Amino acid sequence: MKPDGKVVLLGDMNVGKTSLLHRYMERRFQDTVSTVGGAFYLKQWGPHNISVWDTAGREQFHGLGSMYCRGAAAVILTYDVTNLQSMVELEDRFLALTDSASPDCLFVIAGNKVDLTDASTSLPEPEDKHRFEKPPNSSISTKVKKQVHMNDAAAFYRKILKYKMLNEVNAPAAEKMCFETSAKTGYNVDHLFETVFEMIVPVILQQKAEGLPQTVDLNNCKTAKNTHSGCCR
Repeated sequence: MKPDGKVVLLGDMNVGKTSLLHRYMERRFQDTVSTVGGAFYLKQWGPHNISVWDTAGREQFHGLGSMYCRGAAAVILTYDVTNLQSMVELEDRFLALTDSASPDCLFVIAGNKVDLTDASTSLPEPEDKHRFEKPPNSSISTKVKKQVHMNDAAAFYRKILKYKMLNEVNAPAAEKMCFETSAKTGYNVDHLFETVFEMIVPVILQQKAEGLPQTVDLNNCKTAKNTHSGCCR
């Protein structure tokens, strides 16, 4: 089945890209191992088939990122809210990889691991509180302060618009494109992915109208299996 469009997760190792995708697609959280190369899921969204690519954050696989981004309708740039360097890496290492994405590509900023922060005790419960774990209040003493806040993510989003030479007036507003999530508890994960899927439908339709390739050829693209190399949450 050939996908109609493609979404790619980019970000440094251990920010939780794989765990976010597992949480959304498989409805569960597990301590995952580092991704080697890339892997993908297919998601049916209305009449469209969307491939969602999980990419490796380790530097030795960095060059593959541009290939996975080729023709992407959306890129989810993912960081760890407890690790400022993971946000720095997005700008320094990963943003340039998106040069091969679709000209109409949407850029989404996702800060994961909010459950580890002292702000997690005030997070609203998921609508289906039996499906996801509630952040344990008993472990408040182990919580850490955020190193990256939503205003930092919004500032980075505006840098992306400048890098892409996009007019901020015509682009989606930063507050619509910046999310904080927890793959462990499920907080905001559905909202993140479903917002992205809904927003890329016009991009997919535009790509089809222009006869542009929507994604890489899945038959010719090898997806490596995960290998044990430490937990990435």
